[in-house]
Amino acid sequence: MTDTTYELAELAKETRMGGAGTESADREIRRIDLTDFDARKAAITEELWAAATDIGFFQLVNHGIEQDAVDGAFADAERFFALPEETKARHGLKKGLNSGWESMTQVRPSIGTPDQKESYQVTRPHMENLWPDDVLPGFRERTLAFEGQCRDLAMRVLSCFADRLGLPDGFFARAHDPASPQYQSTLRMLHYFAVPADAEIPANVWRAGAHTDFDCLTLLFQRAGQGGLQVCPGKEAEAQEWTPVEPADSVITCNIGDMLMRWSDDRLPSNFHRVKSPAPGEDRSARHSIAFFAQADRDVVIEGPEGRYPRITAADYIQQRIAANFAR
Repeated sequence: MTDTTYELAELAKETRMGGAGTESADREIRRIDLTDFDARKAAITEELWAAATDIGFFQLVNHGIEQDAVDGAFADAERFFALPEETKARHGLKKGLNSGWESMTQVRPSIGTPDQKESYQVTRPHMENLWPDDVLPGFRERTLAFEGQCRDLAMRVLSCFADRLGLPDGFFARAHDPASPQYQSTLRMLHYFAVPADAEIPANVWRAGAHTDFDCLTLLFQRAGQGGLQVCPGKEAEAQEWTPVEPADSVITCNIGDMLMRWSDDRLPSNFHRVKSPAPGEDRSARHSIAFFAQADRDVVIEGPEGRYPRITAADYIQQRIAANFAR
């Protein structure tokens, strides 16, 4: 571990992204079919690389996670968020460890106001006393099984990027070891609050303000009909033109995070995204999503082959990003 503080360019970019910008449906969100992954890996790698280097954002279909497992994870999330506030508070967020429940505490540098949501984070080594199995029997077992499926899928995708970056076989799988006490990949259940029909929403209040993710790769599960996600590629950030992403139950929406951008010496760009608040006349009911963040183990050193950025441990990197995003 090191206590050296690094200046993170990612945060400087994020502070400039709080405006409404403009919206356009012209940008393509590519869908990558993972059918017969082992036999088609070379072709899939080319498709993933093209999508990732172009906009840093893509969707996976025929990805191998059964719909029953996805539906079950959403059902567990909705049961958890329906618990009384005092019950959820018994499983409160462990600061700096991305574990447990929080509500209205994430403040994006882009907007300076809390995201209008609550979330429950699962990071395997830090879950002591955070499981709600006393009121939701079997929650822990089912959630860990789903997290494991997400991790395996993320490693398949990351193995394609490793191939293109000239990294050894199994490079990212070794850096994301679920059996290690240093593991810090996170499964996050999200509940964006319903908005009363007569409520006026200030311009600087968002369900989730504009941001890039901290991690290597994000897998996002959404529910059909629960929209609001918008994307803006990092290389086009100055124009602030946002594209809506239509949710579908069987599709996983993915984006490159800042950790992989740094690791690839910026060959793989991270992607700005946000969740807009409902406009007048739009559906104001609750939105649920589930995200898996593939974040390298705490003791892994992130250093690109060209040395474009200073060496930094994954622990220090994630800690700095958390500190900039959560209210103290």
